[in-house]
Amino acid sequence: MSSLLLAAIGIVVFLLGYRYYSKFISEKIYQLDPNYVTPAHKYKDGVDFVPTNKFVLWGHHFSSVAGAAPILGPAIAVYWGWLPAVLWVVLGTVFAAGVHDFGTLVLSVRNKGQSVGTLTDKLIGKRAKILFLFIILILMLMVNAVFAWVIANLFVSFPASVLSIFIQIPLAVWMGYTVYKKSGSMLLPSIVALAVMYGTAVIASRVEFLQIDLVNWFGGEANTVMFGLNGVAMAFFVWIIVLMVYVYFSSTLPVWKLLQPRDYINSHQLVLGLVILYLGVLFMNPEITAPAVNSGVSTSMWPLLFITIACGAISGFHGLVSSGTSSKQIDKETDARFVGYLGAVGEGMLALLAIIAVATFFTTGADFKAAYSSFAAASSGGLGNFIGGAAQLATGVGIPADIAATIVSVIVISFAATSLDTAVRLMRYIISELGSEYNLPSLTKAHVATTIAVVSSAALVLLPKGPNGFGSGGFLLWPLFGTANQLLAGISLLLISIWLKNQGRNFMPTFIPMVFILFMTIWAMGKQVILDWSGAGASDLNILLFVFGSLILGFAIWIIIEAASVLKNNQGPADIDKSA
Repeated sequence: MSSLLLAAIGIVVFLLGYRYYSKFISEKIYQLDPNYVTPAHKYKDGVDFVPTNKFVLWGHHFSSVAGAAPILGPAIAVYWGWLPAVLWVVLGTVFAAGVHDFGTLVLSVRNKGQSVGTLTDKLIGKRAKILFLFIILILMLMVNAVFAWVIANLFVSFPASVLSIFIQIPLAVWMGYTVYKKSGSMLLPSIVALAVMYGTAVIASRVEFLQIDLVNWFGGEANTVMFGLNGVAMAFFVWIIVLMVYVYFSSTLPVWKLLQPRDYINSHQLVLGLVILYLGVLFMNPEITAPAVNSGVSTSMWPLLFITIACGAISGFHGLVSSGTSSKQIDKETDARFVGYLGAVGEGMLALLAIIAVATFFTTGADFKAAYSSFAAASSGGLGNFIGGAAQLATGVGIPADIAATIVSVIVISFAATSLDTAVRLMRYIISELGSEYNLPSLTKAHVATTIAVVSSAALVLLPKGPNGFGSGGFLLWPLFGTANQLLAGISLLLISIWLKNQGRNFMPTFIPMVFILFMTIWAMGKQVILDWSGAGASDLNILLFVFGSLILGFAIWIIIEAASVLKNNQGPADIDKSA
């Protein structure tokens, strides 16, 4: 199979989906109004509610939702073959992810910029809202653990990438000051910042003293440093602490000071990265050596394929970003199509590229099958296979392999960091909202809520000890992260469907993908909770997964039952809040 043909087919379907299907959704289903006064204008405060140019907001939104998950999930899912992975990424993006991301953004804009968790109260009921908030809280906790684990491991594996990542912080602060205090353009500073970052990556790849290699600083793997930790584990521990300190400050600063400008840089990173790698596909047209369908695997594709790809096709986390931060920055309601649906398309293109990079990385099909001999092997090696495959594609445009690997790792880390501090910010919102709900005023304070979010996230990623040793929390939580994330997407589509039905509109474009997502996810989570994580002799890890999984599954089924009653009885106002 030609990788160039596969890429071309996927891109054409994505573009047709945006051109025609998103236009239909915008005009006939969501019925956007260019004169609607958005929350960014009505509640403008310069911190969270900030009217933002749609291109800048797309950069923030795209960077926040992209993260490492649309790379890691598809890179693992190639275990079942490239064909089922590609089909779900492409069709899921056009008919599920785009509608979901776009819909949660519109729903929130129409209701004071409130999150999908808060809107559950108005659409279904207070009890469902509380249950949904707890599902979101648990998911955010897992997002923080997974992405912190990914970043720390990449810092350890690719020390040449570290300096570029930390240089981005002062560059983003400078950009924010330039744009919002001096009313300058963000495009030129962003290009300059990107040039500095990539220039640093190139130099650090060849100049050893610019590589921040904590493993060697701590004496290597064979050296025990303290608390029984060797050099690798100690380096991982230090990076987790550094990341948690960073996200504490980044998630409490006004969005214009760091979040928006850094995400705008990252959006250019991803666009540039996609262009370079797709050009590599164009110039090299490498052969796909992975099988179209990998027969004889020990782990069934149904329903785990859809859960594993996760953000590569549809993600509940996107709805939290849409309704949690992006909706508070929409300048005109009609911008929601560009920001929401096109953001999902961008993520789909990244997921498609991840599949192609892995499927062309191996010399022969036998090499692929050796690397993907089991689902566990695919899970632990997927991200490394993507970086190797992407670096191989980048050589097609003349970039040396070692420099390409550093730049690809910089891109992955940048997006994972964006998702990390966006998730911490959202977790702060949820903790504060629960504090208000239960009359705990101390939890409504930003720094108290952020401290709880940061400390609990650090504990979750550091404390569990699994097959990868100390600090395996993020790796071990991936199966539950995928199912919880998809379940959240299904419930968000359910909320949009109820809202559309209350409006007297056609809700089938959201209802049909909702039924499919919820069916696959509940099937997968039920199997995991009942068969995989329970039983006599369960490990401490399985007990943790069983408890979290049981809570999420029970809460979700309760919400679905209450929502079904609302849909059946057509309860609720025709529009929640037209004045928002």
